[in-house]
Amino acid sequence: MDLFTQIKMAVSVKEAAEYYGLEVNRGSMICCPFHADRTPSMKLNEDYFYCFGCGAHGDVIDLVAKLFNLSSYDAAKKLAYDFGIDPDKPPAAAALRKPKYPLAKAFQNETLHCQRILCDYLHLLAHWKVQYAPKTPDDTLDDHFVEACQMLDYIEDLTDILTFAELEVRVKTVDMLQKDGRIDRLEERLKRTEKEVDARDETEIG
Repeated sequence: MDLFTQIKMAVSVKEAAEYYGLEVNRGSMICCPFHADRTPSMKLNEDYFYCFGCGAHGDVIDLVAKLFNLSSYDAAKKLAYDFGIDPDKPPAAAALRKPKYPLAKAFQNETLHCQRILCDYLHLLAHWKVQYAPKTPDDTLDDHFVEACQMLDYIEDLTDILTFAELEVRVKTVDMLQKDGRIDRLEERLKRTEKEVDARDETEIG
């Protein structure tokens, strides 16, 4: 039995959603994490999810892949690691095994928060690297382009650490990001950038 089937047998969509800090109400509904959802519009069934607002749907592996911007294979590996599923154990043992919850709820939420901000920043940097790249060797380098070149690898590494590293390393990394309000400043910066882009778009349309 392959890893994908093993994960789906051992971890329900609802268990994964709760583990990664999403708030599930009594009717197994949550606010969809994939669009600006003010009232819960995503239904969590045992083996699949469906959002009545944006149409997002899939199984437990799809949910984790979308949450953390991972490939299906990396999402399956993350689930196996977080829920203590050993791919080498017989499938029956994996299915019967209760998921382990090594992380306190607060730490889960903090990790999720850091991951989301780092992923957003990563996308922004990748966009800047293309958008602000110099057209000729004589062009003055744009600050956005310089920042993208300097920060891309570092932010990518941090994202990987929070997704795949041992628990102890993840705890230290989250502490480091929260120290001196580092992650909060980055979040503020992303919000400012978003407003600037919106304002620029409105000017161009007008």
